[in-house]
Order: sequence, then structure tokens, then C-alpha cells
Amino acid sequence: MKTEFDFIIVGAGSAGCTLANRLTEDADVTVCLIEAGPTHKHWSVSTPGLSLVNMVTKKRNWGFETVPQECLGGRRGYQPRGKVLGGSSGTNAMIYIRGHKADYDNWAALGNEGWSYDDVLPYFKKAEDRDRGADEFHATGGPLRVERRENSPINENFLTACDELQMPANDDFNGATQLGHGYYDVTQKNGVRWSTAKAYLEAAEGRPNLHVMTEVLAEKILVKNGRAIGVRLQQKKETLELTAKRDVIVSAGAFGSPHLLLLSGIGAEDKLTPHGIAQVHDLPGVGENLHDHIDWIAAYKGKRKGMHKETVGFSIPGSFNMVKEFFNYKKHGKGLLSSNLAESGAFLYIDREEPSPDIQLHFVIAIVDDHGRKLHWGHGFSTHVCLLRPKSRGTVTLNSNDPTDAPAIDPAFLTHPDDVEKLYQASRLTQQIMRSPAMDEIRGEPLYGTEAESEADLRADIIARADTVYHPVGTCKMGVDVMAVVDARLRVHGLEGLRVIDASIMPQVISGNTNAPTIMIAEKAADMIKEDWASEASLEAAE
Repeated sequence: MKTEFDFIIVGAGSAGCTLANRLTEDADVTVCLIEAGPTHKHWSVSTPGLSLVNMVTKKRNWGFETVPQECLGGRRGYQPRGKVLGGSSGTNAMIYIRGHKADYDNWAALGNEGWSYDDVLPYFKKAEDRDRGADEFHATGGPLRVERRENSPINENFLTACDELQMPANDDFNGATQLGHGYYDVTQKNGVRWSTAKAYLEAAEGRPNLHVMTEVLAEKILVKNGRAIGVRLQQKKETLELTAKRDVIVSAGAFGSPHLLLLSGIGAEDKLTPHGIAQVHDLPGVGENLHDHIDWIAAYKGKRKGMHKETVGFSIPGSFNMVKEFFNYKKHGKGLLSSNLAESGAFLYIDREEPSPDIQLHFVIAIVDDHGRKLHWGHGFSTHVCLLRPKSRGTVTLNSNDPTDAPAIDPAFLTHPDDVEKLYQASRLTQQIMRSPAMDEIRGEPLYGTEAESEADLRADIIARADTVYHPVGTCKMGVDVMAVVDARLRVHGLEGLRVIDASIMPQVISGNTNAPTIMIAEKAADMIKEDWASEASLEAAE
């Protein structure tokens, strides 16, 4: 087996697959892409309506847990992350959201040159292949298919309820404005999940300069004389080492990237020495600045006749209907099995002083309880509400020096008092929407504290049930301050030949779902890498 490549990419997720495609466009460049999980070519990945399978099992899911959360009653949160080619783009709800213009302008204002909205919009468009055509904000012809699918009729009740509360409608959350309610666009093509493995990796898998390794665990980044020179891997209990002639690129996600850096001795000494790891490079920000969108769910049983045809649930008529849905999906790529379940939603304000909407709603055509791990007989719906710009900050640290051990994940949810109050107000607003007349014909029995009347009861329910909506970021943040891990070109501060490229580099979480922004980051990074190495080659030629 070949052991030397120009670039080694650790993690074949939303960023890693994008990078592998773009870097191997140059036939003279060799890339090794390393993934801990298996192939994406499996029915549970390709069929959108079956995403729950990988949410609750661990074949294609890291299935992490957090440390006990002090402000959530000591509960351990659940943190599912994709462990498959395509990463979490192969297991997520496929919602295509970019965030708000102000998010990226803020990144630039923090000292990250080249990351304003005007700078990143061309990369969103470069990636995109939009079924509704190109315009000022959108493009066609890119690898990532973005579609507006046929949605369940039950969404109209939710959207009408928003109308009844004088909330504006919005047909494009990624266009001129984010505010309002409407349907989500999804990363699908003709009813098939369009993960980055499907969109980017399959297009490149025949290239002789790309080598893809699956079910291989990266144990350590090898550093010599201040330069990353390769990676040590574990493959079927055997250890092997790969060498990178140009860069080692870490794209293992907001949990995996800081975990690998710390295992490699890159980080603060007090995070390393308790585990017997010698410090290779002092970088105190590794694993700091973890933040995530915390989420509360209003869940109801449904009462409208025929809801087994409109929602995903468990019932005798629903089982018979699912047989019909199977053939509908197989023949036409439509129906409940093509649904991403979170089909519509809204971006709204709690605090009008904020630069953009500060909460997001996901209306789900199923009862969601404990991330889908607790099932209920019958049919119903759920409305998620999350804080878009939380102030609470946590950490990712080591549990041990064993690479097979999960990292210690502490999102520190609701440790900032502003988050506590805003989530309470957001939950109250969600209750208002759920109690609107448009919801009367479908709204049945509420679950848990969904309709809690008293302040004390609702606050208690938030503590009992709030958790992630799967958007962790920030643990290898980009910036110029002492806690920054990478610079604006995503090079690790103080080391040569090492970059981090994934959601972990976001200095502050964007206002929405994080998959499309992560792909954008990788698209932009690929161009920067090409530019940097072309410049170096020019300098060498001049000498």
C-alpha cells in the first residue's frame, strides 16, 4: 500500500469529502482521505425518511454522550455524529441553511480577513445546484443538489398558525432575508439524500490520485521539528503511518478535531499531562469555545383523521400505509420515505435588538422524544425551538490517552443566564403558535410539559428535556486572539503543514443549520490551499 501523499485528510465528512474532490481536481496532487466509519452506500443513508435508523444505532453514528450538565439537572446529553463517508451530512435532516449575512460579517470583524458574507457567498454558490434556478443568491451546476420537495399537508397548519400571529412568510431563508416562516430546502436529488459523499466523493472516486480508507481510526498527528509530517492510524488492530508531503488536514468535526489534536500533544499542558501525553505544541484554545444550538421540543399526539398518511409514526393503519409509501418511494422517489421530517420552520426574534433572528423553529411530522430513542404509539408532530446565538461556552477534553475512548464533551448548556431567559421566552412563543386556531384540528394530547402553564413548570420542563439540535462548533476556532487555533487560512497557529477545516473553526456559530456552511468552509479552504502551494512553488522557482 502507498504510504506517502501530498495531502492527508482525517475525516470524510461534510468538509473532508468536499476537500478530497477539490484537491484531486489537479491530477498531479495525491490525497488520502481517512474515515473511521463505513461506506455511505447503504439504504439507511440514501433513504431520507429512514434517518432515524442511524440516529439511534452506532454502526454509522459516534453516538457520543456529554458529561453531566449542571444546568440540565445533571443529565447527560446525547450527541449523535455521523460516522460514515459523508459524516453528519449522511445522517442529518438535510436542511439547507446558510445562516445570516451578519454571522459572516461578524467573523470578519473578529479579525478573520476574507470571511465576510460577500467573501463567502461565491463559495455557497459554487457548491450549489438549486432546483429552483439561479439568482443573486443562488446557483446551479454545483455538486450539492438543493431541492424543494413535496411536503406533508400538515405543514400548512403550522404555517397558517404563524400567519395568524402576524409572522411574515418567507419563501427563501437563504435569500434577501432570513426572517419569517416557510418550507426548508433540502440536500436531496429526486428523493435521495445528497450527502457530501454522494455529491463530491462519488464524482472523484475514480481518480487515481485519490485514495479513500474506511473504518480506519486516526490515533495521532506526527510532528517533527515544528511541522506535521503525517498521521498514525489504527486499521483492524494494526498500526500504520502515512506521510504528508504538503499538509495534514484535520476535518474530524467539532468533537473529533480537538480530540485528535490533544491526543497528538497539541494543546494546553494541563489538558495533556494528566493523561501522560507530552506537549508537542502549546495551543491553549484547542477544545475551548464549544457551543451549540440548545433546543426545546413541543410534542403532541395528532387527532385529525388520516394523520397516519401525513406523519411518520407507529400504528396499524400507519404500517399498512408504509407499505404503499415504500412502493411510491421506489417508483417515484416521493412520499413519506423521501421526507426529511423537519419539513418547515421559522426564523424569529425574541430580542429585536439583535442583528438578525435569534431563534429557529423546526416543524417535524413525527413525535420526537429523546432524539427519537423513545417511541410512542400513534401519530403526531413536534416543534423544535433553538437559540441561534447562545452565549454559553463549553469544552472538549480527553477522558484518557486511548484514541478509542470518546472525548469528554461539555457543552455547558444554559450556563449563561441570558440563554436561560431567552430559551424560556422562545418556548412560550412556540406554545403560542401551537395554540393558534389553525392547529386545533390536528393538536391532540401534549407530551410532557409541552403545554406547561406556570413559569415554574415550563422552566422545569426545559431543564428536564432541552438538548442539542446537532450543531456543535468552535473548538478549533479561527482568529487572531490567544485562544484561536487556526488563522484565516485555516493553518494551525505555530505549526507548519497542519490545517483544521470543518465546523470546529467557526469562531461563533452561524444562525441556522451548520452543514451548508461547513461545505462552504471546505470549498473556500480548497482554493486557499491551492493558492498557498502555488505561491510556494513560484517562490521556489524564483530562487
